[in-house]
Amino acid sequence: MTSTIDPTVVTRASSARRVTDVFQPRNVLLVGMLAIGLAAAGHWAGLLWGLLGALCAGLVPAGYIEWERGRGTWGDRHVVDRTKRAPIFFVILGSIGAGSVVMVLGHAPTGILVAMLALWAMTVVLLAVNTVWKISVDASVASAVVALLAAVHSPWWLLAYAMTAAVCWSRVALGYHTVAQVVAGASLGAATAGAFLLV
Repeated sequence: MTSTIDPTVVTRASSARRVTDVFQPRNVLLVGMLAIGLAAAGHWAGLLWGLLGALCAGLVPAGYIEWERGRGTWGDRHVVDRTKRAPIFFVILGSIGAGSVVMVLGHAPTGILVAMLALWAMTVVLLAVNTVWKISVDASVASAVVALLAAVHSPWWLLAYAMTAAVCWSRVALGYHTVAQVVAGASLGAATAGAFLLV
């Protein structure tokens, strides 16, 4: 007897894989921080501050993950084993912290600096929660970037939560997280925009 694979399941998994790859934290932060920098400065020079933010919050951590993958530490960028994630969070905290210092010394626009500090605080919470539970980082980042864009640009950016919902769906569909873990991650990400209420 031969077994057949349900094409619907294959299509669903393929779609989920595309969504999670396209909207991975590195990519979302690259686009989001550039837009936040532009809005915070009010002119094109803000793109440079946004690029620094994207480098520190997204590209450096992604580079570290790829380096560890090359050494055989992890199988892929998802680092499905919660107990192996702590080093990543420390790299993120150090990278965002260093970038924030450069922004302070360089008199960066307040908006991009607040966004960096909000992401730093979010990472502290992710690290703390990760010690006992596998909260979704992808959902947190996808939600945080949308919330921060809504805070510095326009509430119309909240429509981009459709992207956040797609990321959450993909993480559950691929079996990386439960519904509770992506909801918790997305909620934490949304809370980062609260930093702007204090400015």
